[in-house]
Amino acid sequence: MSRGETFWGYQRPNGSVGIRNHVAVLSVTDSVNGIVRHLAQLVKGVLPVTVWYGRGQFGEDNLIFRRTQIGLASNPNIAAVLVVGLESVSVHNVAQGIAKSGKPVASISVQDIGGTVEALAKGIRLLIPLVQDASAQRAKPFPLSELVLGVECGGTDTTSGIASNPALGWVADRVVNAGGIVYLSETSEWMGAEHILSKRALNPQVSDAIYSSVRKIEDDARVRGVDIRGANPVPDNIRGGITTIEEKSLGAIIKGGTSQIQGVLRYAEHPDGKGLYLMNTAAPAAESMTGLAAGGAQMIIFTTGQMNVMGCSIAPTVKITGNPRTAQRLADNVDVDVSKMLKGETLERAGKRVFDAMMSTASGRLTRAEALGDEDIAISKIQPTV
Repeated sequence: MSRGETFWGYQRPNGSVGIRNHVAVLSVTDSVNGIVRHLAQLVKGVLPVTVWYGRGQFGEDNLIFRRTQIGLASNPNIAAVLVVGLESVSVHNVAQGIAKSGKPVASISVQDIGGTVEALAKGIRLLIPLVQDASAQRAKPFPLSELVLGVECGGTDTTSGIASNPALGWVADRVVNAGGIVYLSETSEWMGAEHILSKRALNPQVSDAIYSSVRKIEDDARVRGVDIRGANPVPDNIRGGITTIEEKSLGAIIKGGTSQIQGVLRYAEHPDGKGLYLMNTAAPAAESMTGLAAGGAQMIIFTTGQMNVMGCSIAPTVKITGNPRTAQRLADNVDVDVSKMLKGETLERAGKRVFDAMMSTASGRLTRAEALGDEDIAISKIQPTV
């Protein structure tokens, strides 16, 4: 392993590698979010993972919610988990799903234990040994092939397609070439470029999945009376100089690099192999990044022109911009400024700077979003709650 392609991480029982070593306390439903937040305040070193909804969801919504929830807690950046829920059945189901990852899992049913005060007391007792054990773990060197990278963009402008996204694409190719995994998300940003993506598909089945993914979101929007192609680009894209959905998509897909596409994943789904995968997610950053983290991404690199400050609480989020005004005006939120590309800096030089930021983050350096606490999760849903 060369030093430039090695990061320090934490080996998990299932063979995956974390780049953070959090102990998480997870809400099964939004009715216990207050208890989860209190526990995170009472025990040092605990990451609260709260959710909205979780009850009154049926069919595909329920499947997405539970798959995502279990995926977030199973992410290799999480060393151990305390699952907190209102009633015992859902608590058991979620805890059982997380336990398949091999990591330590404890659980509390608030109704069974006797209410908030008892849940807090029990939660503290359960969390202390989990935090102590996690603190005793030591990071070890791992090759780049163990990295699972999610690529994301938001607040897109003209600099995104000519600077930050190409620089990230250069990094994505390097991760894939080293044997790692890259996820390209945001299905609506494949529209107008699906024919280009399909030419890079591993086989006809993957090509068909790309086209059907785009058709599905168009059909779903049409049923609700929305022309999704006509609704893009959105106002902040237009202010940044983007004129058509095709222009936006052609710039967006560059951030996934040029590798062969191995498959198309559902929201929060894990792949069967290595390489570049497309993941079906909504465009809003919080929902998209949540799906990436639940699918196993240890890190997200997020390109932005106008600036979106959002990060993911489970997967450290590196912010890149190619817009010199954004780099200056919102410097507190920018991890890597590649705006020198607009004045002649080479793709390789800019890409190497993004790569170096990725590797230092993988070895423990906090991102701006982590340091500022600009992090959250949001699970996508389809239908109204009943």
